[in-house]
Amino acid sequence: MRTRAADMFGLEFPIFAFSHCRDVVAAVSRAGGMGVLGALYFTPEELETELAWIDEHVDGKPYGVDVVMPASYEGADFAPEELVGRLQGMIPDGHRKFVDDLLARHGVAESDGAAGRVLLGWTDATARPQVEVALRHPIALLANALGPPPADVVEMAHAKGVKVAALASTPRHAVKQVEVGVDIVVAQGTEAGGHTGEISTMVLIPQVVDAVDVPVLAAGGIGDGRQVAAGLALGAEGVWTGSIWLTVEEADTPVAARDKILAATSRDTVRSRSWTGKPARLLKNEWTDAWEAADSPGTLPMPLQFMLVSDALRRIGRSDAKELATFPAGQIIGTMNDVKPARQVVFDLVEGYIEAMDRLRAISDR
Repeated sequence: MRTRAADMFGLEFPIFAFSHCRDVVAAVSRAGGMGVLGALYFTPEELETELAWIDEHVDGKPYGVDVVMPASYEGADFAPEELVGRLQGMIPDGHRKFVDDLLARHGVAESDGAAGRVLLGWTDATARPQVEVALRHPIALLANALGPPPADVVEMAHAKGVKVAALASTPRHAVKQVEVGVDIVVAQGTEAGGHTGEISTMVLIPQVVDAVDVPVLAAGGIGDGRQVAAGLALGAEGVWTGSIWLTVEEADTPVAARDKILAATSRDTVRSRSWTGKPARLLKNEWTDAWEAADSPGTLPMPLQFMLVSDALRRIGRSDAKELATFPAGQIIGTMNDVKPARQVVFDLVEGYIEAMDRLRAISDR
């Protein structure tokens, strides 16, 4: 599996693993791939703690950090000191009532007033402190979702010797990423969990490979060695994986969400704006259904939607209303039926890739 992406970081396997859990990140990097920590939900102080821990447990192997710096969002022109207050004032009372009524119907306890953490990472202003913390550590990769990273952030990373990656869901997005200087494009098909576009992985990968001259990683529905081989056959030089790490032994996925993922089929996810205001693939349940119902007021644009629902999602997680417990997850969950160590998942991907390549060689030899 010698590719430009592998050689760029000295990886044994060009397998990139996105996770919000530091234990998963360290385990994947130690196993020969690259763990990438999602910084979204951490304050700068918390991120400092997480990265210091990874530094001590990654055995000198390369790892990355993923931030969310959307190309467009409500309040982008607000001053940082007034951002939260002005955005909170933009949330309609009718939307607040809809959420309160939905939770009341399912017996979810009222808010305890500990909502506070509603904007972490969802704006340029709140992601920049995370970038500054990340670049103080020996990270090998800085990745950005939801649009091209700001050009000055790319320059900051390159000045530190850090490569930059960005997610793209169309060839046009990929070209824009390269124009601002990214080193790797993650071409993410609609099968992926979390924020995702409408084009399937099988169709998207060759289009992006043809559109840019930097290494491309295949993403979206990658959870099996055969899919790794398929991604490389389409021209990708590695794979970017996410959902498959939600159920590994090291993961800190909430038990209710983990159990639902283990029991789910590939039909049990849906692209919904009910989480952040932008389309994201989530576990389908009564929460996502409610936002599509006739009495729904409709979702709000980013970051207003997450500000509206963040406290509600926290309360649901602490309640018995499991029918409302949603979670970002991709269609690959249909094959995620066991809990394994992250190291074993890496090796399973590699062994499946080898078997697929051997099968193809056997066909060619005939």
